[in-house]
Amino acid sequence: MLMPAANACSNDPWGGRRTARNLRSNLKRRKRQGRTMHAYDRLPSTLRHWLAEACLPWSPASALKIWEKAGGDRNPEAALARLDTIERSMLRRDARIWEVNA
Repeated sequence: MLMPAANACSNDPWGGRRTARNLRSNLKRRKRQGRTMHAYDRLPSTLRHWLAEACLPWSPASALKIWEKAGGDRNPEAALARLDTIERSMLRRDARIWEVNA
């Protein structure tokens, strides 16, 4: 179990490391628009499950766009494979931040 840093805020068990690491990312930042939890709840259950296990934070809109373009409910295996491919590509581009061996 990870222990908080001695001088860390008691509300942050990671000692601020997680937040600071995420802010150093080179990936494009976007402001959230609309009701993202409502959009998430309307996603197909297979896609919601994939998003819950994803390494990166995905917006419901971008995940759904890829899902539908890659086959979606007609071919969920192909859609999930496409999402995995895109996520691996994004992780590779920003590997030093996410500590992933590309």
